[in-house]
Amino acid sequence: MQELGFKNLLTRGYRSLFTNFIPMRKLKNNELNRKTVANFKEAPKTPLILILDDVRSLNNIGSVFRTADAFLIKKIYLCGITATPPHKDIHKTALGATESVDWAYQKEPSEVVKQLQTAGIKVYAIEQAEQALSLEKFEVNKKETSAFVLGNEVKGVSQAIVNQCDAVIEIPQEGTKHSLNIAAAAGGVLWDFYQKFKSP
Repeated sequence: MQELGFKNLLTRGYRSLFTNFIPMRKLKNNELNRKTVANFKEAPKTPLILILDDVRSLNNIGSVFRTADAFLIKKIYLCGITATPPHKDIHKTALGATESVDWAYQKEPSEVVKQLQTAGIKVYAIEQAEQALSLEKFEVNKKETSAFVLGNEVKGVSQAIVNQCDAVIEIPQEGTKHSLNIAAAAGGVLWDFYQKFKSP
C-alpha cells in the first residue's frame, strides 16, 4: 500500500477532515477545576511535611511553595536563613501558594526535626550520603506522615541535620553534575511521594 504523507492527504480530498479537527486543545484556566484557598485548606492533605534548611534563593522558596500547593502538601517549615512570606520575590514564583500552603518559621531546623520525631514522624534528608536509599525504592507509608528536609543550594542539608534524620533519600542521577537545583529536587521527590501515596 502506498504511504500517504500529510501533504498528499490534503490534496486527495482529506483537507476538511484536518480543518475541522483540533488536536489536543489546551485547557483554559477556568476548565482546570482549581481549588480556592478555602477549598485547599479544607481538603485532605498528602501526609508529607517539608523542612527547608538554609535555602537562600527567594525564587527557589516560592517554587517549592507552588509545587507543595500542586500536590496538597501538609506543611512547610522555613528554617535558618530561609526567607519567609510575604516577599515579592517569593510571590513571583509561588503565585499565591504561600496563602494556601500551611507554613511556619523555626530558626533551628534541628528543633523541627526533634519535634516531628517526638510526634512519631520519620524525617528523611534529601541528600547524597553513604547508605542513602535511592528514591525509587522509597516506600510511602500511607497511614503515617513523613517529613523531607531540603537543604542549601551550595552546601545541601547540613551534616548535623543528616545525622539527626531517620534516613537519607537520594535522587538517582547519571550526568556530569550529580546535582539538582532545590526547586527541581523538590518537584521530583514531591511528585514521587504523591503518586505513590495515591496509587491503589
